[in-house]
Amino acid sequence: MSDALKPDVTMDLKGLACPLPVIKVNQQIKKMQVGQILVAETTDPGAHADFPAWAKSTGNEIVNTEKKETSTMFYIKKLK
Repeated sequence: MSDALKPDVTMDLKGLACPLPVIKVNQQIKKMQVGQILVAETTDPGAHADFPAWAKSTGNEIVNTEKKETSTMFYIKKLK
């Protein structure tokens, strides 16, 4: 992983169903500084649509998505 994607906060959201992963990420990212990276690992299949929609509506950016065997990691950069 490059330093540009080194997470400042990592959240284990495995096992949580919609809308909880987005709610928890939203709460956490509000506590972070602009430019910081949050990594959210989730097993919720709906997250593939939910996180990009949430990022667009909140002005944040999904900078990487890493699919694993049983989960997906979303790298989210706080932009404002």
